[in-house]
Amino acid sequence: MKIDIITLFPDMFTGPFDTSMLKKAQDNGLVEISVHNLRDWTKDRHKTVDDRPYGGGPGMVLRVDIVHKALSKLKNQNSKVILLSPQGETFSQKKAGKLSKLEHIILLAGHYEGFDERINEHLVDEELSIGNYVLTGGELPAMVITDAIVRLLPGLLSEEAREQESFSQMKNVFDYPVYTRPEEFNGWKVPEILLTGDHKKINAWREGVALEKTKSRKR
Repeated sequence: MKIDIITLFPDMFTGPFDTSMLKKAQDNGLVEISVHNLRDWTKDRHKTVDDRPYGGGPGMVLRVDIVHKALSKLKNQNSKVILLSPQGETFSQKKAGKLSKLEHIILLAGHYEGFDERINEHLVDEELSIGNYVLTGGELPAMVITDAIVRLLPGLLSEEAREQESFSQMKNVFDYPVYTRPEEFNGWKVPEILLTGDHKKINAWREGVALEKTKSRKR
């Protein structure tokens, strides 16, 4: 898989993509992640990517011609172009699963007052949002979406972890609580069922607790 990210602030991606699972996925050749500065497709000495909105109003708007140049350079016949926007479809685990099966994704991170509407209408395949709130730009959503997609790529997580996640997604429940040593700390004890070695009973207990946790959180 290849993921291209277009942004005005490429330095924001230096840390998150250089550690943990994302680094492992890149080192193992499971994904290629490239971050591009939108200003690289400008020609004026000020590297201008935005302008005032027609009809007046606050802020600046990212220009359709600059974005078109960037996408023309990066796109191929297998590309899916996604605009990161508060008005987009809310990103979900199900969506991450679908995107993880694609060959090439281009994430377009906005800033300022948004994009020229012609970008939404003619240059992207869909819009995604990571929640009902407004952020400074699309960089953090791009990181979140990339992380959620990459960790689903075959060969990254253990088979056991993938099966457990699949179970949780299928049942639409939260994970069960987990414990480790010490068995007792500060008067707080590990549930007795987990110490029995009876995996059938342990799995039933875990499923029941996870369902109860899900119900209580969604009330």
